[in-house]
Amino acid sequence: MTEHENKTAKPLVHLGITRPEELSALFAGLRGRFDADCACAHDESSWKQFRDAWLGRKSGVLTQITDNWLKPATPELKRAVGAALNELRAYVEAQVAARRAAVESGAEESALARERSDLSLPGVIRPVGSHHLIRQVFQEIEDIFFSIGFCVVEGPEIETPYYNFEALNIPEFHPVRDDMDTFYLELPKGTPTPLLLRTHTSPMQIRTMEKQKPPVRVIVPGKVYRRDNPDATHSFAFHQIEGLAVDTDITFCDFTGTIEYFVKQFFGPSVKTRFRPSYFPFTEPSVEFDVSCPFCGGTGTTAGGGICSKCKGAAWIELFGAGMVDPAVYGFVNYDAKKVSGFAFGIGIDRLAMLKYGIDDIQVFFQNDVRFLRQFP
Repeated sequence: MTEHENKTAKPLVHLGITRPEELSALFAGLRGRFDADCACAHDESSWKQFRDAWLGRKSGVLTQITDNWLKPATPELKRAVGAALNELRAYVEAQVAARRAAVESGAEESALARERSDLSLPGVIRPVGSHHLIRQVFQEIEDIFFSIGFCVVEGPEIETPYYNFEALNIPEFHPVRDDMDTFYLELPKGTPTPLLLRTHTSPMQIRTMEKQKPPVRVIVPGKVYRRDNPDATHSFAFHQIEGLAVDTDITFCDFTGTIEYFVKQFFGPSVKTRFRPSYFPFTEPSVEFDVSCPFCGGTGTTAGGGICSKCKGAAWIELFGAGMVDPAVYGFVNYDAKKVSGFAFGIGIDRLAMLKYGIDDIQVFFQNDVRFLRQFP
């Protein structure tokens, strides 16, 4: 118990106070003690203890002064003690309230400081996705053809046999349909027209020519389907870009120049190209387009002298089929075959991606293995 606590517990007469002028020093000491206690009240808990110590009804300092100093005081001292007590009470209550406001403000600032985001800290790094390799190759090919005047059209993956076969000069019992066996949809009985999953994107060439008179220059990217057994080079679903150019006086030279430009833009200017005669029911003449092997430089051998595993020593790699549009196709779209000519080609996107990036299994395109996909950001 401090000296001041001892004093407030005793009557004034026991403290030797008998005259009013002796009270000023006594109350000044109490105010100094109060200021010291007030300065120590830094949080809500210590503030409550501080408040109760001075304003408590039973044992607070002001209550002790009233009981021990004011009430037993002589009439000569009572008036002076009451005035000094009232002045001290007003000061104490004002300072207690002020200290409470300061404590609450400090607590709020502390809470804000704890909750405030530190903008100087590094942010949380979120993984950023990227286009699938097939989509990247699509975009690259589209950009090349777009730069020479072609536009991009897309169409439905569910087609009718007319657009998928017949309008492309492939009648119902044509043997080439065996190579394009596909998936037919199971429809309700009585449905007039069967539906199938398209085997190529060529149906959009017919649909485009039905709606647009020459000149026509389009490429048709998309997914196609065939009943192939999955292995390293085959899949029942794969991707194509087919192209069509129709106008007056388009020649085979225009066709070869367009294709050679595309190949050198895609594989690089050092590759060589060649054509081989072939057959497709919707082009005449038809060709297979080859490119010199980009892996062995068109030599057929590796740097170590062995046979190139990509071209099997042939020095050439088959890319895609193409040719001049068969005049019979123009009859399905009401074009005058005597006035217009054109060329068409079909490019397997998966195959081109495998060749360009050295991928030896087409199945990895469909497995969503992040370890593979991260190699092509």
